[in-house]
Formats: sequence, structure tokens, C-alpha cells
Amino acid sequence: MSDKNIRVGLLAYGAIGDEHNRAVLATPGMVLTAVCDTNPERLAAALEIAPDAKTFLDATEMLDSGLIDLVVVSTPPNSHYDWAKAALTRGINVVLEKPMALTADQCDELMALAASSKLLLVVYQNRRYDADFVTIKSIIDAGEIGEVFHYESFVGGYSKPCSYWHSDVEVSGGAIFDWGSHFIDQILAVIASKVQNVSGLNQKRVWDHVTNADHAQVTITFTDGVQAIFTNSDLAAARKPKFFVLGTQGAIVGNWDPAAGDSVADLPAILTVSNAAGESRVIPHLTVEPFSFHASLVNYLNNATPMTVTATQSRDVVAIMQAAEESALLNGIPVTPVLIRG
Repeated sequence: MSDKNIRVGLLAYGAIGDEHNRAVLATPGMVLTAVCDTNPERLAAALEIAPDAKTFLDATEMLDSGLIDLVVVSTPPNSHYDWAKAALTRGINVVLEKPMALTADQCDELMALAASSKLLLVVYQNRRYDADFVTIKSIIDAGEIGEVFHYESFVGGYSKPCSYWHSDVEVSGGAIFDWGSHFIDQILAVIASKVQNVSGLNQKRVWDHVTNADHAQVTITFTDGVQAIFTNSDLAAARKPKFFVLGTQGAIVGNWDPAAGDSVADLPAILTVSNAAGESRVIPHLTVEPFSFHASLVNYLNNATPMTVTATQSRDVVAIMQAAEESALLNGIPVTPVLIRG
């Protein structure tokens, strides 16, 4: 593809589809040629940004059109496996929204199909590029807080969950899958140790209009004793910090930005680094190049430049979330996931 633009198709066009549309427009080497959604108003919104794209109401028709080299699948999670398989069998490269699928076995099948067809399969792990997380990882990688042995991340508050697919276990995979696809990916990007086991708990106590847990927690214990905890809660009347990281020589706390109001996940956390002497300072966020993920797609497809986000990583995130859900059914008894990483 080195001599031509990568022709991109968007399968489903909501808020994240709009983000991909703008990213394609801003990324040299990419052009949006097709977009599919069952809602004509969403197709019209896509054309406001990419007026030359061809629109489709039927996804199979778009995949069979011959107009695309790469499809971005932004449908609900329980359909990711089917649409990715449909695209790969047609020789189309695939970018999936989170999670890759709802089981590790489905991920493995997709990865094998992509490999046998010499096609790209990757998940849009967009929060790997969040300014607060990029800054935290840089601090940790520089050794500023020593060796990390405890890592916590939290999202939520006390509020009635929405009634969309995000809150439906059968569609989203559950509360652990919904936000865990982001935050557990971040954990694995920071902690390289081998996973010993995973435990999970789902609390269902207040919000009966949806099937997702009201409060969900995942604990990952690594073979060297390092531990990471992720919590997603709609019952947290008092929020924990977004990040709480302890190292042998210091700590990082990422507090929610009060300017975010109820949209706490939309603004980067305010980061404070403390040293062993108890001295603390607020750390400015590193600058993140916009649309870095999409630029890496072009570099991979045109120049075979390795991507920092890989299918294997996203597959292991699914395996850990699946193990956490299995553990939750056992009231928190640890489960050992089968991972590809060492």
C-alpha cells in the first residue's frame, strides 16, 4: 500500500466513529471512502466531515463494495468477533473498538485468521495515549518512584447508569469489560511482570434497571508480588483517585479534575508525585501528538513499522477480564488466566 492512500471504512458511526473520521482526515496516507450505519442521520453527520465518502445502510454491502482496505468496527462489543471475522475473510484489515471480543477464544481465532491472511488486526486502545497515563508511564519508566509494587485505577461515582448497551451484560460483557478494556490495558502497559492470578467481584445492590454490576473490582496479582487493582463503580459517593501508584522510592496520585464535574473520565487527572521524604509536586502532562494511533496504522501498513499497540496485548486484556468474571461467580476466588505474554 506504500504508493496509495489507505482506504478506510467506518462500520457504525457514533461518537467514536466521529473521532475516527476526524483522525482519518488529519492523518496523511489515509482517506475515508465508506461509512455504514443504520441511522441516516449519523451518515449525514459523517458526510459533513468526509463529503466524498460513500454511505451504506448495510454493513455486508460495504464490506463487499471493494472500496476499503481497512475497516474500523465501532459496533457494540458482542458483535466485534462476527464483524472482524467477516472483514478478515474478505481480505480487509481490521481496527476494532474495545474490547477485541468477549472471550479469549474468539480473540485467538481472529488473530489466527489475520495472521494466515497477512492482515492487520488491532484494537483502538485510545486511552494508552491519554496525557495523564502517558505522563505516569514516563515517570515510572524513568525510575523516579523506584520499583512499582502497587497500582490502582478507579473510574465512576454515584450515579444512575445509562440504559444504553454499555449497561447490558449480554452486549457489553459487563461492568468489568466496559471500562476494564481501557484501564486493564493501561495496567499491562506499565507492569511487565507475569500474571499469577486474577480475582473479581461484582456488586449488584441498587440499580435494577440495567444488568451490569453496580460496582465491580478486579485484582491482578503478579508472580513477583506486585498487585494492581481496577475499580468501576456507580455506587461511589466518594471517589477514589483515578490513579494511585506506589513505588519503592515514591508515589504518584492522579486526582480527578474538579473542572470535569460529572464527566470525570473526560479530563486528564491532576498528577502529584511524592518522594520518600514526603515532598510532593504537581507534574504537568506530557504533550501527546494527536491521532498517534492512526499515524501508526499508516506506518505499519505502508512501511511495516511495528505498532506499540498489538492484538496480543488486547487479547490478554480480554483473558484477564474473562478470568475476573469467572472469579466473580466464585465470590472472588482467584482464577489464573491463560495469557500469551510471559
